[in-house]
Amino acid sequence: MVEVTGQINAVRRTVGERVLEAGTARTCTVSQVYDTGVEDLWDAVTTPERIARWFLPVSGDLRLGGRYQLEGNAGGTIERCDPPKSFSATWEYGGQTSWIEVRLTPEEDGRARFELEHIAHVDDRWGEFGPGAVGIGWDMGLLGLSLHLASGGSAPDEVGADWPVTDEGKEFSRQSGEAWFEAHVAAGADEAAARAAADRTIAAYTGAAE
Repeated sequence: MVEVTGQINAVRRTVGERVLEAGTARTCTVSQVYDTGVEDLWDAVTTPERIARWFLPVSGDLRLGGRYQLEGNAGGTIERCDPPKSFSATWEYGGQTSWIEVRLTPEEDGRARFELEHIAHVDDRWGEFGPGAVGIGWDMGLLGLSLHLASGGSAPDEVGADWPVTDEGKEFSRQSGEAWFEAHVAAGADEAAARAAADRTIAAYTGAAE
């Protein structure tokens, strides 16, 4: 059983903007502190065997300039790598390209913080679905990483492939969507527009009618 509310509350979420050469981009950032050191956390998020245990099977050349492919999901190119502190890569999915930046920092108590920033050009989907469209998926990723690290490095039994469509998984998506709504409003979004976008996203993830 997953501690849904506890996991949602353990994650810090922010929404922002970046100015790129091609124009303005939106950013969604998630971060969580884990009960492990930076070296182990780096190994968990960069080693193919471990990534497959908490996220998705990954293939390719996981080094600077190499291409990666997540099974049934995004692929891209690793553009920067500074072990064990950070890496960045393109995130290519559905004919669109965005970017991810992962940063690991030590905490004073010996634990380590994982932070992921997803950067995407503004398009119609942002207005329709808001930050939760990508944010809920990343929240599920952080949950998988949390369970993986807490288990000592195994594949968590609590969140199998069908978990998102269980009642518990739908409740997780709902709470995540609400948290992204709050982050969206905190970033200055119109509350009514942010509410409508969050409702559409939550409905899409939970299978509920709007």
